[in-house]
Amino acid sequence: MDLNDFFTDHPRVAVAFSGGVDSSYTLACALDYAQAAHAYFVKSAFQPAFELEDARRVADQLGAPLTVLDVDVLANPQVTANPVDRCYFCKQAVFGTIASAARSDGFEEIVDGTNATDDASDRPGMKALAEMGVLSPLRLCGIGKADVRRGAKEHGLPTWDKPSYACLATRIPTGQKITAENLARTERAESFLFDLGFSDLRVRTVGDAAKIQLPANQIPLLMMYRREIVGELSADYSDVWLDLEARDE
Repeated sequence: MDLNDFFTDHPRVAVAFSGGVDSSYTLACALDYAQAAHAYFVKSAFQPAFELEDARRVADQLGAPLTVLDVDVLANPQVTANPVDRCYFCKQAVFGTIASAARSDGFEEIVDGTNATDDASDRPGMKALAEMGVLSPLRLCGIGKADVRRGAKEHGLPTWDKPSYACLATRIPTGQKITAENLARTERAESFLFDLGFSDLRVRTVGDAAKIQLPANQIPLLMMYRREIVGELSADYSDVWLDLEARDE
């Protein structure tokens, strides 16, 4: 089965749209092959502001209808307690909101951007999506990350080389309560580093300290800006650490 076949079988779809390369390519293909497709972006405390900006830019370029939905994930104690299966409860809230809006717009089927390279074997969020009947056309058609990037580039999508970016909640250790403030300081720290020219990074919380994770080839740049980074992040964190187990090793 290819994507044309998939969208022939599923001609009217609501696309769960994050603004990343996978969901952008899924949306582009849905617009190419399906009879009707509508993108839904869920805005929450777990998403940094640039994700919505990217989503709007892609949707505008594709001429795709886009609905932005607000979800208060911090109102759910099963999410804020940050258990090992936090993502299960978060996905229930996010996709439940999408499903409700999609039905109002006349869409009964929801698709997402999970690709064939993603490991779905032991991920609580994937369990929630399966229970809710969310379909993943890229995974079902055997399309992995490299093929997604190639296809997105051929479509001229600005996100074709965008690094994967997990939600801000993943920076908080399991079992540590998630609050609006620790999410906000994570976003401030990562935005500051992005503005300095870094990419594919994480600023993780360890106690009250910040642990910066970067690709190895960006560590020399970090050392160039060491004083500026320590000065900026020290306003929110007790200590600023560099993880020498680089993200690309």
